[in-house]
Amino acid sequence: MSAKQSQEKQQSGVTGKGGLMRIMGAMKNTMNGLRAGLRTEAAIQQEMAVLAMALPVSFFIADSLWTWVALIASLLAVLAVEFLNSAIEELCDHLHPDRHEAIGITKDYASAGVFFTLALAGLVWGAAVLRAFDVV
Repeated sequence: MSAKQSQEKQQSGVTGKGGLMRIMGAMKNTMNGLRAGLRTEAAIQQEMAVLAMALPVSFFIADSLWTWVALIASLLAVLAVEFLNSAIEELCDHLHPDRHEAIGITKDYASAGVFFTLALAGLVWGAAVLRAFDVV
């Protein structure tokens, strides 16, 4: 095996595995993360419930494919940032279980990221609803 092939194998993310095996491993990790988030995080549970209710509503609100994509993408972005926020909080708690000012600030930053993603979703959904009811 050449040095380049060896380097490419190391970059696959799973030692000795690439291609389909790497994708299957990544999917397993994703499913584990989804299960853990749904089982333990109230915010993730609530946001998944909102997504489940909003999905059918989006078909009535959206007047084009791109509006529908924006509606769903905004909710998926909220979930993505919420999962990252939860991961940061878990890591911080694991590394420093006691109250610590710097850890608290780190968690606040992550929470602010969730807030701004929620604000973005609110803007997208608000604009789509206003347009659907011919307010704008």
